Amino acid sequence: MVPTYIREKEDDMPKAPTASAVTLSRRTVIALTANAATLALTPLGALAQGGGAWSRVDEALAIVGDADPIAEGVVLDLPAVSEDGSTVPLGVSVDRPMQQGEFVKAIHIIAPGNPYPLIATFNFTELSGRPEVETRVRLNESQTVIALVELSSGAMLVGERDVRVTVSGCLARADTYDTANLFTTRVRVPESLAAGESGEVLTMINHPQESGLRESMDGGLVPKRLIERMDVTLDGEPVFSADLHRSVSSNPYIKFFMTPQSGGTLDFTWTEDTGETAHESAELAV
Repeated sequence: MVPTYIREKEDDMPKAPTASAVTLSRRTVIALTANAATLALTPLGALAQGGGAWSRVDEALAIVGDADPIAEGVVLDLPAVSEDGSTVPLGVSVDRPMQQGEFVKAIHIIAPGNPYPLIATFNFTELSGRPEVETRVRLNESQTVIALVELSSGAMLVGERDVRVTVSGCLARADTYDTANLFTTRVRVPESLAAGESGEVLTMINHPQESGLRESMDGGLVPKRLIERMDVTLDGEPVFSADLHRSVSSNPYIKFFMTPQSGGTLDFTWTEDTGETAHESAELAV
């Protein structure tokens, strides 16, 4: 369970409105039935390769390159409906073992309906434990969110999830961000782990994560100011890192996992686009 000092309690998921009854012609019903039957007989991988949402997004195509993404093993966890697009909980996991020879190298999160579609890239190592991460993001409008997964072998997986957004995450908010505790960091790591056991790590930094798109009181734009990078090491060895962009929510929160073989000092570093950094450390017993 996420502690209250790391993440605020989430409201119950809103229920999608019930669609009104529609009268369909016999021809329309036949066409819909035929389409459903075709989809049911089409392999999921073929659907993704033939025209998933990712195939129509320049940022996704740049990441994919010559790879042929397969819609397999990626679970993208988002609410079906979000009443506040400025802080949408997002989780992604991949059904792949983190083992030598082939492991999840990176997960890219893309929101095509945002002014800047690339939200974040999460980078994993063999010490990452399992390919799973949680954060909070801004969504500008209702859209299909995309997760592109790079494997160390060079293969690529893809997962997609439709989200309905009631209030845009890019709209100006009336309140002013409290900077009194700017760069205050919080981490929570397991007290101890057995060698090779997977443990949960939670992190947060107090920061406005200004996108450069929010309108100020005088009608101008609040200047961009972002935490662009988080790095985590264990006695100097890379464990996990994240490249964060404009659509990561304020007070960037990230949960990930690690599977250490020995104990040591976990060092956390957050880097702002100005070059300013914040640091935190924690001892891990194995």
